[in-house]
Amino acid sequence: MVDEVGARSNRWRVARWSAAAALLTVPLIMMHIGDAWNWTGSDFLFAAFMIGGALLLYEFAGRLSTSLAYRAGAALAVAAAFLLVWINVAVGIVGSEDNPANLGFFLLVLAAAVGGFAAEFRARGMARAMLGVAIVQMLLGLVIATAPSTARVEPMGAWGVLAISGFFAALWLASAALFRAAGRGEGPG
Repeated sequence: MVDEVGARSNRWRVARWSAAAALLTVPLIMMHIGDAWNWTGSDFLFAAFMIGGALLLYEFAGRLSTSLAYRAGAALAVAAAFLLVWINVAVGIVGSEDNPANLGFFLLVLAAAVGGFAAEFRARGMARAMLGVAIVQMLLGLVIATAPSTARVEPMGAWGVLAISGFFAALWLASAALFRAAGRGEGPG
């Protein structure tokens, strides 16, 4: 039974890393098909760092708990952080990627990481940390959306910033709910 679980886990690990490698070949193939994809070596290195880092974080979380809810919460938190950074670097959430207002969204990822460390990666603490990040996400989105300079930002404007912040807050909240479900089996604390 133990060997069967280990083999199944190993197959999923191989599948995740193979999918990551395949994902990195997409821009390479697209560069040969059309002119819209112009990736440099540093773009590939950044993508490999981002995808590999996200997978390593998930691998770390998978070793902390065997709970499916915990692993799903960790996967959702890692995915939210990954997407938040990727979108912000690629095109920017507020205007272009060079807009200084976008720096606040990077701090959300830092807040999630600090919250995880402070909670010692225990499920109940992670639930509170992800809830806090969701609240900060919405507050940051509200502050940026109501700034006078955001109204002039094309193409999204204030409503777009609120919509994206709402989407990411929902991801953080779903992660918090999953960690909370995983934490029901923990002792007091």
